[in-house]
Amino acid sequence: MIALLLLIPTVCGGLAFVMRNDSQRRWMLVIASAAHVTLAVMTLAAPVPPADGAWLGLDALGRLFLGVTSLLFLASSVYSVGYLRTHRGRQDIYVGCMLFFLAAMTLVTVSQHFGALWIAVEATTLASAPLIYFSRDVSSLEAMWKYLLICSVGIALALLGNFFLAAAFASDGQAPMSLSALRQIAGASSPIWLKAAFICFIVGYGTKMGLAPMHSWLPDAHSESPSPVSALLSGALLNCAFLGILRAMQVCGSAGLGDFARDLMLDFGLLSMGFAAVFIVRQANFKRLLAYSSVEHMGILALGIGIGGGGDFGALFHAVNHSLTKAMLFLLAGNIIAAYHTKSTWRVRGMIRTIPITGALWVVGLLAITGSPPFGPFLSELTILRASLDQGRPVVAAAYLAILALIFIAMAEVFLKMAQGTPEPDRAREKESLWTLAPIVFLGVGVLTLGVYVPHWLNDLLHAAASSLGGAS
Repeated sequence: MIALLLLIPTVCGGLAFVMRNDSQRRWMLVIASAAHVTLAVMTLAAPVPPADGAWLGLDALGRLFLGVTSLLFLASSVYSVGYLRTHRGRQDIYVGCMLFFLAAMTLVTVSQHFGALWIAVEATTLASAPLIYFSRDVSSLEAMWKYLLICSVGIALALLGNFFLAAAFASDGQAPMSLSALRQIAGASSPIWLKAAFICFIVGYGTKMGLAPMHSWLPDAHSESPSPVSALLSGALLNCAFLGILRAMQVCGSAGLGDFARDLMLDFGLLSMGFAAVFIVRQANFKRLLAYSSVEHMGILALGIGIGGGGDFGALFHAVNHSLTKAMLFLLAGNIIAAYHTKSTWRVRGMIRTIPITGALWVVGLLAITGSPPFGPFLSELTILRASLDQGRPVVAAAYLAILALIFIAMAEVFLKMAQGTPEPDRAREKESLWTLAPIVFLGVGVLTLGVYVPHWLNDLLHAAASSLGGAS
């Protein structure tokens, strides 16, 4: 099962470079992503237990993020069919790198060995960099190099974390690096080396995750990428880096250093939310606005894990909700750019009249991403708030609510003017493509459903994943 999950996108990605027909490439992208989703669903129905000491396996955390990644990739693939029909560029590079990107993210979710995890996260960088440069202009080139340089520094620090992790367990001269083996012997680890390792992991993988102040690559890369790529970068790639930190937290928790790790996560969470709020206010580029919103939500994930208890469940549930919602919004941004040919929040007005379906969904996306009922992010953010109060952290809860309120006001001002303002007199109503609307509606229905009903299988999976972190359900 795991072999197929990795082989299908890898083989199809290679085929994309030798095919001569762009239409066939686009259909292969959709078919490969549909096959990947089918296999991912099969792993949810019949999970593959990770073997002790194995490099690859699927535990509850891996299955959760695998499912989210596969689902978002399918939505982005369907959108890409319509997107690529109207955009000039090397479709062999686009389709091939998209599929390699899926293979690399899949490898992250199935890695049970810290060495394999590091290789997989680095592979996601290499596979996605050409996608950021798809438009082949100066801005996208700058964004790609910024992404490569900053994330490479981060991944180098994560590699140093691996070295420190090995030092923490190398009392007999050789340290196992599989997750299960490290957790079994965590009591014999060196606390100093293990703390140093976790600091490297949270800074290294936190750079890829978009935690402030290591987030500076994210606004450029997300805003300059094609919209389906932006959806994957924000909705799936950031989760992969988050998973890397969670793996390190599992080892720290088994070694009795859970409080140390959680305190660091809490600090980075509040810092990221605060940084994002500053840059969201009066933001003039709506794709950069969405990118800074991702920094905010990565902060929420870190905050929930830092709080612990029910916060673990809330953070993992929020990871699912944020992925669906942010992917939806980035795909909507692609529709807006196609209609208005600009990313300026000041030049987009009256979407309800010119692109009515996109305009209505844009408002729905605003309500969802800002945690308004009845959408899924409301429940997950409320769960994190409740956990902070249950853990006796009223100051954290107050700061959390204040930042969320500020961001809601700032985003609502921009979104509502774009949707309901007066369009230019000569702007006629645009025709909206089914290819670029269907995946957005699908994601919107998903995030709405999670606000009113959480399926039993997802609830059980979230509980199991939170339990693996030591969190209460």
